[in-house]
Order: sequence, then structure tokens, then C-alpha cells
Amino acid sequence: MAIQCVFCKIIEGTIPAHRIYEDLDVIAFLDINQTTPGHALVIPKTHYDHFLNTPKILMNQVMNVAQRIGQAQMQMLHAKGVNILSNALQPAGQSVMHFHVHVIPRFGPHDQLKIEMLHNSQKANMDLPMLVNQLKSGMHEK
Repeated sequence: MAIQCVFCKIIEGTIPAHRIYEDLDVIAFLDINQTTPGHALVIPKTHYDHFLNTPKILMNQVMNVAQRIGQAQMQMLHAKGVNILSNALQPAGQSVMHFHVHVIPRFGPHDQLKIEMLHNSQKANMDLPMLVNQLKSGMHEK
């Protein structure tokens, strides 16, 4: 457990949270900043800074819970869709350095949340085969 980690403090119970789910390895609770009603966070109880260094088996457990929460958001909250999001490291927008997955129910344009992929005007200058080769050579089976 990371002593200063707010999520570790939620796990140990020193900071309150509205818990949705808990088992031996994973906990899920409502995000304190409700982007849309029902916005949940799913985290492993063991501290890992981000998904890039989290063991695969634990990532699978986290994603299983995220899927179940998304299904409940669709059924019980009448969401029209769900965003599943995890930021890795500060340049990508990670604000709490404990691996977590956002499960954000979507209710349509009126929910005022917009996640947008911007058009990359430089893509014509990109060497896609070179990028593929770089990525393939950097992937290691663990």
C-alpha cells in the first residue's frame, strides 16, 4: 500500500467511499467527481501505479468488474452507452497514481460529456509501417 495514495486509504477504510463492489482483489466505488450519474472507479486492492505495470491477471479481474458495472449502469440507470477509460501517467491525464478504470455511463448528448479524438493533420507525414515495426519490436510477452 502506498501511504499517501488516496485510493489505498479508501481500500483500508480511512477515507469513506460509496462502495459498489468488493472482493479479495478488487474494489469499485462511485467517483467523487460524478462526470455523469453513476460514474464509477474500479481499482485493484494491491497498489500499482498504472495499467502498464499491473499484472495481467489482476487487469482481467478489474475489467471483469468494470464490465459488470457497465451492464448494471445500462440496465438500472438506463444509460445508452458506457465509456471505459484508464489514463496511464500524468501526460495522459492520470491524477491518482493507482491503477484505476473509469466506468462512465452515457445518457446521450444532454449528459454534456464529450470525449473527442481530434483529427491529426500530420498523419500524412507519418510512416505507418515504421511505427508498426517499432511497436512490434517493443512488445514483450509477459
